[in-house]
Amino acid sequence: MQAATAWQSWRDLLELLSYAVTVIGLPFAVWVFVAQQRKERENEEEEGYQHLADAYNDFLKVVLANSDLQLRINAALPNATAEQKERMLVIFDMLISLFERAFLVAWRPQMSATEQRRWNSWDDYMREWCRREDFANALPFLLRGEDAEFQAYINRLAAEENRGTLVTSAHASSS
Repeated sequence: MQAATAWQSWRDLLELLSYAVTVIGLPFAVWVFVAQQRKERENEEEEGYQHLADAYNDFLKVVLANSDLQLRINAALPNATAEQKERMLVIFDMLISLFERAFLVAWRPQMSATEQRRWNSWDDYMREWCRREDFANALPFLLRGEDAEFQAYINRLAAEENRGTLVTSAHASSS
């Protein structure tokens, strides 16, 4: 009789422990799984952002190698030769391709704070280049065949940046 009671006590204890595992352990396991998935996704996004940043740094090496084109200033190159115009157009085409890739990978209508911080860098790069007159003027040619949302985005930036330049120039000349 005592053996049956002891067995019953053990069975009740094991049953109670199985309930505890179900009630506590299963939700904990799900939480750990979700947290790991989120961390992996964040790592993949960071890696993608780093690849884009590396690509932009590589692009800047091309700009540096073509310093005669004066691509780091906002003004168009005065009296550019046909060969310089051709190189500049190829470099601008490379830049548009990089900007489109960044847009497709990093831009979202709704972004987390981290995503927004990362995107702001690309937005700044795009705005900087859109302030360059010859780049902005080449956009209709450069954007042919590109993603429609990207076209709308960069055209909006170019309009905003050039409007700001026109306002600044008009204000400076009236002073």
